[in-house]
Amino acid sequence: MQEHPNDPLHGVTLETVLKTLVERYGWQELANSIPVRCFMFDPTIKSSLTFLRKMPWARKRLEDWYVYDALR
Repeated sequence: MQEHPNDPLHGVTLETVLKTLVERYGWQELANSIPVRCFMFDPTIKSSLTFLRKMPWARKRLEDWYVYDALR
C-alpha cells in the first residue's frame, strides 16, 4: 500500500482498523479505552462496525488510536 502524505488511513477500511486493534489489544482493552456497549457486552465485529459507522465520535477515537499505534 502506498503512503498518502495527508491521510494515514488512506486505503485502510474501518473493518481492518477494528480487527487489528481487537487482535492486538482484545475487546476488554477496547472497552476500557472507548467505553461503549458494543465493546463491553457480547462484542462482535459486525455489531461494532454498525455502531462505529453511526457514531462519528467513536469511530474517530478508534481511528486515532490505530494511527497512534501504527506510528509507534
